[in-house]
Amino acid sequence: MKKIFFCAFLLFGQNFLLFSQVKISFFTAKIAALKSPSEYLFLAGDFNGWNPADKTWELVKNNKGSYTLNKQLPAGIIHFKVTRGNWNTVECDATGKAIENRTLKIQGDTTVRLDIAGWQDNFAQPEKKHTATERVYVISEQFEMPQLGRQRRVWIYLPAGYEADKKKYPVIYMHDGQNLFDEYTSSYGEWGIDELMDRIPVQQESIIVGIDHGGEYRITEYDPYNSKYGEGRGDDYVQFLIKELKPYIDAHYRTQTDAAHTTIAGSSMGGLISMYAALKYPGVFGNAGIFSPAFWIAPQIYDQAQQAVVNKNSRFYFVCGDAESASMVADIQKMADLMKSRGVKPENAPVTVIKGASHNEKQWNGDWPGFYKWLMEF
Repeated sequence: MKKIFFCAFLLFGQNFLLFSQVKISFFTAKIAALKSPSEYLFLAGDFNGWNPADKTWELVKNNKGSYTLNKQLPAGIIHFKVTRGNWNTVECDATGKAIENRTLKIQGDTTVRLDIAGWQDNFAQPEKKHTATERVYVISEQFEMPQLGRQRRVWIYLPAGYEADKKKYPVIYMHDGQNLFDEYTSSYGEWGIDELMDRIPVQQESIIVGIDHGGEYRITEYDPYNSKYGEGRGDDYVQFLIKELKPYIDAHYRTQTDAAHTTIAGSSMGGLISMYAALKYPGVFGNAGIFSPAFWIAPQIYDQAQQAVVNKNSRFYFVCGDAESASMVADIQKMADLMKSRGVKPENAPVTVIKGASHNEKQWNGDWPGFYKWLMEF
């Protein structure tokens, strides 16, 4: 009996540590001068969709001139930066160079000192250059999205020799188009998809379609469920892909239109909406690239996976870094296991975990070759 009580106590303790909230107190110490004493400071990180002006993560100025914020957070790892309300005013080093995301490993109540050496808008930025290769084209700067009542830039990458042959190609639809091909349009660096695809053997080439995210609408457009960030418009966004964009691409380019040769892929929120699209519309998207998915923002995706009529031929590639968050690896493993329990073959739901990798475009650039090799193994 003593052993039973002891084991129960240990189990309770582990669950308590896992699910309990701890107190985190943030405060500014050495801080570069602000342009106005009435300016606001915010924390933007993986805990709030990297929103640079999230009022729930605003640091408040006290009577001593320091900015503070107290939060209750679960144990784990978070990544963040300090901003003054947008990404043009994000913190940087004393010379104006971008800094790595701050990383905080939460194990218990703690106080976090924030020293800020500089603000990005106080420095002249180096001239950004276009890096997209000659195979990348902009289909439209204002492609109509009637389901959302908005317009969006859409990019396309065409394989080498596309104009010279009559071959039909598989198509990969990707989100966050600004960050896929061109350093000039990217906010945090580019994936370099075009350079990666330029190395692909001719017989394994694909067409890549990139759709820009909607800026302030990014979280709600890539989330199919309502949340604290607003009404989820994810299904409207996917309906746009299915009813407007894919028919246009299939009509104007030589594509293999069937689900087996149509893939949807993205990272973070883009990973979430890719998972949703492949689950709900397997007759359209037969494959999905799920890079570092933001399942924590929309845990309803697991219910969706449990209730969906899963096509046993659907394919899902899960990949993340083990330094992204405390739950990232467990989140994607849970989804992969769920897919396998629903009849998806193990080889059609692999999980790749990159040791030491974080949540950024550099990581996803490194993840792409493994994903693409798997994708071409029809």
